[in-house]
Amino acid sequence: MVRILAFLGIGYVLGAKAGRRRYDQISRAYHAVTESPATKKVIDVSRQKLSDKLSTQPQLTEVHHIDADTTVYAPRDPRD
Repeated sequence: MVRILAFLGIGYVLGAKAGRRRYDQISRAYHAVTESPATKKVIDVSRQKLSDKLSTQPQLTEVHHIDADTTVYAPRDPRD
């Protein structure tokens, strides 16, 4: 019985060390990818496209200028 407990204890310790190393490896890879400027740009562009797609506000198009400070807008035809 003591042998079994000793083997279980050794297995636990070795497994915990290997698990921690693997966790650290995965964590470093995750941070390298998510902190990359290219990845951040792709995520920002994707979020903006998704936001535009899901927006409940109608897209507006300029109809004409009334004066220098006033412009008239109308909802854009979704078929355009």
